[in-house]
Amino acid sequence: MEREKRFLIAHAAAHDRIYRYLRRRTVNAATAEDLCSEVFRIAWEKSANDDLLSIMILFGVAKNVLRNHDRSAVRSARLIGELCADRPSEASARDSPLLEALERLNPDEREVLLLTYWDGFTSREISDLLNISATAIRMRLHRARKVLGHLIQTEGAEL
Repeated sequence: MEREKRFLIAHAAAHDRIYRYLRRRTVNAATAEDLCSEVFRIAWEKSANDDLLSIMILFGVAKNVLRNHDRSAVRSARLIGELCADRPSEASARDSPLLEALERLNPDEREVLLLTYWDGFTSREISDLLNISATAIRMRLHRARKVLGHLIQTEGAEL
């Protein structure tokens, strides 16, 4: 009974944030829901060992689940690409300058920006999640803001 109570408290506290984190990083809502379910399935298993299910642990699990999903998606895309090599690919012209600029950022800087502004984490929380000092997180965030601003200005001028 205690295990169930701990799990339900963690689920209620973190589900929406975990889902939003996954939704921003996946192509559709159904995938995000599936990955979110996987995160909480793993959390249920962890709760059997009387492990604490803090938001940081759940985001760490979500990060790993997303990483596994992305690796699987790359393998699938590669296979489909080999099977359909003669078909031309379609470029998406609907991307906004902000999305294009975010894609052009260094992955580490992009992750810090997303965790800060879209997930609402503090520098200290991000440092715990990424195992990097809070000072390094603040420096990455500062650099990322400058580069993103420059990229948006450059791409805005090209439009």
